[in-house]
Amino acid sequence: MELMMLGTGAADGWPNPFCTCPSCLAALSNGTIRGHTAALLDNRILLDCGPEVPRAASRFGRTLAHVEHILLTHSHPDHLGPMALLFRSWASRTEPLKVLGPPDALDLCRDWVGPGDPVTFTPLEAGQSIMLGTYRVRTLEAAHEVPTLLYDITDASGSRIFWATDTGPLPESTFDALADARFDAVFLEETFGHKTDHGTAHHDLQSFAETVSRLRNCTAITDRTDVVAVHLGHHNPVENELSETLRMSGARAVPDGTVIDAGVGIGTGQAHRTLVTGGARSGKSTYAEGLLAEYRHVTYIATGDPQDDDPDWIERIASHRARRPSTWTTVETFEVAEILSGATTPILIDCLGTWLTARLNRHQVWTTEDLSDVHADIDILADAWATCPVPIVAVTNEVGSGVVPDTKSGRLFRDLLGLLNSRIAGASESVVLMIAGLPQHLRM
Repeated sequence: MELMMLGTGAADGWPNPFCTCPSCLAALSNGTIRGHTAALLDNRILLDCGPEVPRAASRFGRTLAHVEHILLTHSHPDHLGPMALLFRSWASRTEPLKVLGPPDALDLCRDWVGPGDPVTFTPLEAGQSIMLGTYRVRTLEAAHEVPTLLYDITDASGSRIFWATDTGPLPESTFDALADARFDAVFLEETFGHKTDHGTAHHDLQSFAETVSRLRNCTAITDRTDVVAVHLGHHNPVENELSETLRMSGARAVPDGTVIDAGVGIGTGQAHRTLVTGGARSGKSTYAEGLLAEYRHVTYIATGDPQDDDPDWIERIASHRARRPSTWTTVETFEVAEILSGATTPILIDCLGTWLTARLNRHQVWTTEDLSDVHADIDILADAWATCPVPIVAVTNEVGSGVVPDTKSGRLFRDLLGLLNSRIAGASESVVLMIAGLPQHLRM
């Protein structure tokens, strides 16, 4: 299936034309203008049709002349511009057009169709399964202020997408219906960014991440699924920060006019792996925790060796714990690979340097000088990292940028940590170097 994204913005678009917040000014300055969310599927099905959508199709070089079906999600005016039906009649189209959606949305369209226009209306409700030509369409329940439908669409080749806007966190009935769907692409609304007190039936970044996680848990989203955030509003952070936050859910945002080929195996929805490295007190841990701040439940793997007789160490641990959400689970262990392989919630590892020290101690490398078991442990950890099914962040140290250690043991640790860092970085979608509290993106 080919989807042309005719719009990816919220009701007021992004930027809001009357707003001077940093997010709107940044979008305006870099030309990232988002209109009403809608998509054109294979030039045959129009998914929502807000008032900006017909002109957006023209701007992106597409005609709507071949549209056979319009699937409306709901009656809100950014998703329903019935004047498009009048425009179609002025072009003297004689091909049949079927408009489908909730009854109240269809009622707003009827007066825009002339008596001779070949337009029919089909009311839908959640739980139906219908054929639109060669497409099987299943309607699902949304969580929204007005009657709203979400669409599960499968084409003749078996490619399958989920169109999920507008909605807040999905109802249980929808999660149940989506079990093992294994979508090729999911288009999920994310309106409010970091604003979590909006009190509306929409997603913010935190609830978006939780919904994506639940869709992964029920295998509606897999490693091959392209997860695209839509209905984006100006409460979201600037584009680079938004992209980084979405990437932690294995999701992305795309500009208006983007063409997405669903079902060709190029999805970006893999569980994302991020390595955060840097020197001492460079802000690594704080930054890493911020990457997972939108998740309510995170497993924090603390690999540090408890030092109950060191007041400074005790104070450091206490400050780390105080800034983490109370809903996060802290696990103090060096057996990291076992946790990664069975993870169901996002993981944060802090840090790889102390993990390596523990492995060196366990295998008595300082006396035996036999590194075979340590290399085996690194292999196991790297494999677990590469196959971890959830978003994961690891903190590590850069120890090879200063003077050469004056002891054999110091040089051994430096070399092995450099090897470990390279292995983990090589299997990561994102690598960040922290310098003086500032992130430098080595891989995005």
